[in-house]
Parts: sequence; C-alpha cells; structure tokens
Amino acid sequence: MIDELYSREILRRATQLAHVGRLEAPDGAADRTARLCGSTIHVEVKLADGVITDFAQEVEACALGQAAAAILSQSVIGAPITEVVAARDAMKAMLKGGEFAYPERFADFAILQSVKDFPARHASTLLALEATVEAIRGKSPCDKNASEMVEGD
Repeated sequence: MIDELYSREILRRATQLAHVGRLEAPDGAADRTARLCGSTIHVEVKLADGVITDFAQEVEACALGQAAAAILSQSVIGAPITEVVAARDAMKAMLKGGEFAYPERFADFAILQSVKDFPARHASTLLALEATVEAIRGKSPCDKNASEMVEGD
C-alpha cells in the first residue's frame, strides 16, 4: 500500500519545492489546510493580463502535498490563469477516477494518479492548486479578468 502511494518519483518530487517564501506586494494570497493530516500551504501570486507573473509559497505538508506543490511551482510562472484552473479541475477529476487532461505545462501532476485510491489523501494533494486558484480570486480588483476566469468552478 505505501509503495503504491509514495512512489520513488513522488518522493523525489517532494524534495523539489521552488519559489519558497513570500512576495513583496502580492496581488493575491491564500492559505489552505488539509484537516485530516494537518498539511498547510500559503500561496502568493502576482498577475498581469491573465497570466501569473510571480509566485511564492510556504508549504508544511506530507510528501503528497509537497510533491504537488513542487510540480506546480516549477511551471506556474508564465501560466495563464485558465491553465491553472484547468489543472486544478483535472486533478479533481483524476482523484475521482474520471477522465482528465492536464494542460501540457502541468502534465507532471499525472504522477500523483495513485492517490485516487486513497481518498484520505485527496485534500493534501489538492492543497497547492486550490490555494493558487483562491489566491487568483483574491487578486486586486484592478484586474477583474482574474476573478472572471475562475468564476463558476
């Protein structure tokens, strides 16, 4: 069971967090906690014209939460908001055992597919994407496109 859930690739990715820390004057920020395991994440974003231009995170999570945060952090800068939302939606579908397709820049999230068989681990695996979408929503009203792009989810 443990070997299925914590593959060598997932454990390797858990050590590759990028953009750790805080941003100066972020446009949006969010905190998320996985209640079952206590994993937490704080995300900050800067956005311009519907694209993430800077990103920072503080992660205290299990290996699954860290792996997901690492994958996100390595590809999120330069990503259109719509791709981040699509990645979050694909992760939710994947965890439910449904059909999913990640935007190309976020294709590495597929390494977490084994988590679908462990519902108690879904929340920690979703933390980074959920917090990032929430931070986008919290963006300054000067760029109303950000809120419009994540509405209806």
